[in-house]
Amino acid sequence: MKIQGYNFFCDMPEDMQYLRRESPDERFIEENMIFILPDRLRKFRKNLWHVRKNAGATHVYIPLFRVKTLLVSEAAAGAVPEGYEGPFDVFPFYAHTSKRRSRSLDYYLLFIFRDKTSFVKCKLLLNVTGAV
Repeated sequence: MKIQGYNFFCDMPEDMQYLRRESPDERFIEENMIFILPDRLRKFRKNLWHVRKNAGATHVYIPLFRVKTLLVSEAAAGAVPEGYEGPFDVFPFYAHTSKRRSRSLDYYLLFIFRDKTSFVKCKLLLNVTGAV
């Protein structure tokens, strides 16, 4: 996998959870989700993006939009917005694929970094719990 315009990326950790809207918009489920990040990754929450595979036979992905996040400590302190249920485990989080214009779309979540230093720091924190 290659991320268009970015050299460094990591998968999200396995101890991440998510919230979903009680009455979701059926067009695009990612817009109805808030992910709960472990506190150790608080500095990297701005780097978490939904990405989509580019059209064609290549394995190039493009960033779509930033993931809405809360930290575990924020969720525990009651910062969860009204109208959301959960938290749920991240894997697997799709009840069904997203559809736009009757096409199924394939989406992923990744930490995307502009520099190697941030990538290395995040990778070290991900490896603390055995996540890769």
